[in-house]
Amino acid sequence: MKELVELIAKSLVSNPDAVSIEEEVNGTTTTLRLHVAPEDMGKVIGKQGRIAKAIRSVMKAAATRKNIKVIVDII
Repeated sequence: MKELVELIAKSLVSNPDAVSIEEEVNGTTTTLRLHVAPEDMGKVIGKQGRIAKAIRSVMKAAATRKNIKVIVDII
């Protein structure tokens, strides 16, 4: 799961070296905290949060296949 979010985020930003992800697992719930450079925050969130919603939708679909719940926080 972590690798998928990292791949998507690095393809969106102009500074891919600043992308990092923290993963926290609590039972069947996984929380992924995506850290990007401040100047890339708008690129990851998108207009009205559309890109962030799309990232979360992709992660939800991938998590459903593994019977877990994934929460993506963009920090």
